[in-house]
Amino acid sequence: MRAVVQRVLESHVDVEDKTVGKIGKGILVLLGVGQNDTEKDIEWLADKIMNLRIFEDSEDKMNLSLLDIKGEILVISQFTLYGDCRKGRRPSYSTAANPEKGNEYYEKFIDYIERKYNIKVEKGVFQADMKVHLINDGPVTLLLDSEKTF
Repeated sequence: MRAVVQRVLESHVDVEDKTVGKIGKGILVLLGVGQNDTEKDIEWLADKIMNLRIFEDSEDKMNLSLLDIKGEILVISQFTLYGDCRKGRRPSYSTAANPEKGNEYYEKFIDYIERKYNIKVEKGVFQADMKVHLINDGPVTLLLDSEKTF
């Protein structure tokens, strides 16, 4: 699994001019599912994101997690995180999960966070044309991969 994690002051996602997910201060996660991902990847990535110390403490050091600040989280599915641009000009998505697995794991990722961390997760609509709005705080943007390729 791959994720782009952005610390935000606020974020929302619109589908057909209707807001379907909205958060205040917290984390926006763009989530991609790979064809070889397992349940362990869901748990590893979710736990890593929820415990990342990317929020400032009283001494302005990034020392607090989303849980520490009681922030919010918005998760958007994004298979294009598996786009391989090394050859040619058109990305290849051959390592991305098929839509059925992608949706299943996207929902399991959200469910895992809600159950384990007792936090409400806002989300987009799988395979929809979404417009994602955000105010990146910092900016702080991190890339995570459960296979630890970067």
